[in-house]
Amino acid sequence: MKVTIIGGGGRVGSCAAFALQCGGVVSDIHLVDANQAMAEGEALDLLHGSAFTADQRITAGDYHQAADSDLFLITAGLRRKPDESRLDLINRNVALFVQILDSIQQAGMRKDAIVFVVSNPVDILTHLAVQRLGLPWQQVIGLGTMLDSTRFSSLIAEALGLPPTQVKALTLGEHGDSMVPIWSSSSVNGLPLTDYPGCNPGFQNQIFTRTRGSGAEVIQRKGGAGWAVGIAIRDVVHAIALNQRRLLPVSSLVQGAYQVRDVCFSVPTIIGQGGVQQQVEIKLWPKEQTGLQQSARALKETMSKVQL
Repeated sequence: MKVTIIGGGGRVGSCAAFALQCGGVVSDIHLVDANQAMAEGEALDLLHGSAFTADQRITAGDYHQAADSDLFLITAGLRRKPDESRLDLINRNVALFVQILDSIQQAGMRKDAIVFVVSNPVDILTHLAVQRLGLPWQQVIGLGTMLDSTRFSSLIAEALGLPPTQVKALTLGEHGDSMVPIWSSSSVNGLPLTDYPGCNPGFQNQIFTRTRGSGAEVIQRKGGAGWAVGIAIRDVVHAIALNQRRLLPVSSLVQGAYQVRDVCFSVPTIIGQGGVQQQVEIKLWPKEQTGLQQSARALKETMSKVQL
């Protein structure tokens, strides 16, 4: 599988490239960035470590060299300016995203290529990609709440003194303030997490509050997320490349699940060859389903204000 990372010279793009290199599954990693020298530098740095990692082709270049890619990973985005509103930032990122989509199409992307959106606001941009690219909706995926879910699980494990890999907990809905914690299916080594000593309602509220604010916490401390999002991206790409049929909280076009329609956000989704293979409407607690519907309404309200 050839993966082109658009924004490959940035923090998220380069961390994703490193995670994919260490994973050793994809055959080609191609970096594209508005700052071509930065992309070339990142590719060279990765290339220098290839003898100790995997037999992959690692390159940097332009969109035309990316035209034969199996998967386009879009991580490019703009940062918020001082005194800029959230909506103004969204509109600037939408304008940049449209330019990227146009460049992919003009380069002659394959009809069976998958577009994987990481740039924020990820749910809105994923919906925009579905609308503009003319691809089957199953081939357009957003990272959604993958990062939120690994943060959620990891913070629970740390607080309860559990091995992180034994804790499984999801967030669904918007990758943003209206995301929903899914305590009903949370588990530790297959056992209900809500029955574990210390996992009481007060603990649950505290952990989810920190999870929801984790992005801002990382930005305050180091300027932006990188390593965890790279790992989350790797898991999705590997699920596609290896046809793992993994059930993941990624963003895609929802048309009926949980009584939600015409919005891209995260519901339990089977990911494998070709992208989305199935959205699975697993039973949730009533308050969780209500939360998902409220999250969808919040996204639609924001979308109505975006200059598309």
